[in-house]
Amino acid sequence: MGDKRIATIAVHGGDQVDKGHNAIIPPIATASSFIQENIGEYGEHRYSRVSNPTRYAYETALAELEAGVFATATASGMAATALAVELLDQNSHVIVMTGAYGGTFRLFEQLSKRTSGTEVEYLNLNKLEAVEAAIKENTALIWIESPTNPLLELVDIAAVCEMAKKHGVLTCVDNTFASAWNQRPIELGADMVMLSTSKYIGGHSDVIGGALITGDPELAKRINFIKTTVGAIASPFDAYLALRGMKTLDVRMQRHCENAQIIAEYLEAHPNVVEVHYPGLKSHPQHALCKKQMRSGGPVVSFRLKGDLDTVKEFVRKCKYFVLAESLGGVESMLNHSATMSHASMTKEERENIGVYDTTLRLSVGIEAVEDLISDLENALG
Repeated sequence: MGDKRIATIAVHGGDQVDKGHNAIIPPIATASSFIQENIGEYGEHRYSRVSNPTRYAYETALAELEAGVFATATASGMAATALAVELLDQNSHVIVMTGAYGGTFRLFEQLSKRTSGTEVEYLNLNKLEAVEAAIKENTALIWIESPTNPLLELVDIAAVCEMAKKHGVLTCVDNTFASAWNQRPIELGADMVMLSTSKYIGGHSDVIGGALITGDPELAKRINFIKTTVGAIASPFDAYLALRGMKTLDVRMQRHCENAQIIAEYLEAHPNVVEVHYPGLKSHPQHALCKKQMRSGGPVVSFRLKGDLDTVKEFVRKCKYFVLAESLGGVESMLNHSATMSHASMTKEERENIGVYDTTLRLSVGIEAVEDLISDLENALG
């Protein structure tokens, strides 16, 4: 996947032809239903829960971007995760990467266990022998998140997927933090990719969405059936916004990641910082894996401040460009306090067991001038 290729797909991917007026941008088709010529004479679209012209343009572009054959755009990233879980039979065993996103943890622990009897086991997927030993007769899915949120631990996607295939176990990679610009899990052997498109696909903090993508035509049929049955679809307007954002993915990600690398190096050398989590740093224990499966260290930097919660509050108060807000992936730089935001559904003990402390902060590094961002951090850390 060369630079030129992904940049071109981001702009021209999929089937974006406007068959009505040949508009350069696919228009927003808000229709709930579409006129049929006669009984049994169906057009391309019949009912917007099943398919919609705007969503179709977006979904085909997403599928090509992630090297898949099919994508379904959902109302949120969590809706896409829930859609993947709906593929599983009752009482299935699922292996999940330790340190996965708090919302994924909540879905499995507080919903899927109760409604479907799902048996969930959290393992470090890089300990491949232990993961393989944990596979049972009812193991149906390995849920990979790489990089993880917020500590940016990587998983050797190709190795895990190769092992899972031997045992007939499905794999799904949460590729939200990296995006296809940084890595393409389907090319590394994954059965599915899940995205919260609210982040780097949309890229402007103005849309909530998700997607589930596969390179397997048979799996595509199953996902499409569940999507139509459950109906957790993206609206035409949200599909339009996300597709519009996706067109600048290449230039945005390049700036995000360049800025993040510089900021990670700055924080690593700062005396008021205990630790920095960023796979693009040579000191990161998985730097070699980062270079092998990713284009860069990514657009997110996490670190732990010296001090306590009051220190964190003072730091946040002093920041000007890094704004405290949920989520990530916008063009503006954002601060996330994992303990009270993304991982709030976990107990303090559960959080600290995976290395998330009250003084852990996650930076979604924006596309501003990096000198101004460094100056902002310098002032807040002073």
